[in-house]
Amino acid sequence: MTKYNFYAGPAILPKEVMAEASKNALELGDSGLSILEMSHRSKEVAAILDEAKSNVYELFDISPEKYDVLFLQGGASSQFFMSAMNFLGTEESAGYVDTGAWSTKAFKEASAFGKATTLAASKDKNYNYIPKGYEIPSDLKYLHITSNNTIFGTQYKDFPETTVPLVCDMSSDIFSRPLDFSKFGLIYAGAQKNLGPAGVVLVILDKEFAAKQSRDVPTMLDYQTHVKKDSAFNTPPVFPIYVSMLTMRWLKKNGGLAAMATRNTEKANLIYSEIDRNSLFYGTAATEDRSDMNVCFLLHDEAKTDAFLADCAAANIIGVKGHRSVGGFRASIYNAMPKEGVQTLVDVMKSFESKHV
Repeated sequence: MTKYNFYAGPAILPKEVMAEASKNALELGDSGLSILEMSHRSKEVAAILDEAKSNVYELFDISPEKYDVLFLQGGASSQFFMSAMNFLGTEESAGYVDTGAWSTKAFKEASAFGKATTLAASKDKNYNYIPKGYEIPSDLKYLHITSNNTIFGTQYKDFPETTVPLVCDMSSDIFSRPLDFSKFGLIYAGAQKNLGPAGVVLVILDKEFAAKQSRDVPTMLDYQTHVKKDSAFNTPPVFPIYVSMLTMRWLKKNGGLAAMATRNTEKANLIYSEIDRNSLFYGTAATEDRSDMNVCFLLHDEAKTDAFLADCAAANIIGVKGHRSVGGFRASIYNAMPKEGVQTLVDVMKSFESKHV
């Protein structure tokens, strides 16, 4: 039975990736060992780490001479404090843009290490837009933003123009589109939205920015520890890295990030067009800031919520109940969500309107 998985995370993965991963969970190639039990010092796992890094460089068209790629643990939440611990000195200042729950947590963690300042926020309208037109002081160590907001369904379409490096949490839209890396000092992303299973976080670090480390930090929390040891200072999360590597193979096979961006825009336009057309539903995010990854929408008549969820379930659609901070519905349409899944949801919305108008 085909089910369309619209959960925000852990999220949908390509079926061929899951098939390959499940096969190698029993035995990797002809090694006689499961990928789950192989030493991280083995030649097989070393090759996986090397390919995973190489795929990141290739997909983003960036150079290993300029950027370090790391696979770490602790999820994006650990990067909230690790980034500040490494790069925000006690007497230094960093700017934060508050666009929702995750950026709020990042700001809280940074405040323990230096002068973190909220430059702009969209809390006044329950985070339904991306702030614009705010002043960015030129003496900041960095500006921290969250590129896509899973809970509230907003996304940066254009990144801030600034002379200071951007530190960006890209957990929920990593690999969904090409990027201009000249803007970023540090990008981090938990894998479980758009890359792989939970358990690993991808970090891409500009070497010039990394040279501006502000303090001595504990060994495990020092980015340079992991740079020097190729993400294997301690036992890395081998299986999540392996699945992420397979996902990046899938991305390359399917045209890379430019093709993925086109697909994602088509899927997003399909469902947003129906939300705007359908007399029963309305979107929550400002039109110009609507996320291509997480589509949030409500019913004008909230009393019909359970009936709509029941229709979704009957169509084998799962995971569309909205986050409690917004209510209503949320359709997460990450890279691996096929257009047919989005069309099925749209068809349910049309059918629901025909029954209730």
